[in-house]
Amino acid sequence: MLSDENSMLAYKYDDKPLEPDHGYPLRLFVPHLYFWKSAKWLRGIEFMANDRPGFWEGYGYHMRGDPFLEERFS
Repeated sequence: MLSDENSMLAYKYDDKPLEPDHGYPLRLFVPHLYFWKSAKWLRGIEFMANDRPGFWEGYGYHMRGDPFLEERFS
C-alpha cells in the first residue's frame, strides 16, 4: 500500500492538525483502494515481509481491496 506514489500519511488537513473524528494523530490515505484500507488514528507502523489479515479482512473483506478490480469481498 505505501509503495504507491499516491498513498500518504497525513497529520494535517488544510494547514490544521487533524481532528480526532478525522484520524488524529495520523491517518493513512490510500486513494486507489477502498476506504477501509485508509486507516485512521495510527499510533504506529509495523513493516512486515508478508501481508496478514486485519480487522476488516476477518469479516470477509478482500486483502487488497482494489475497487477497479471489484475486490470488495474475499
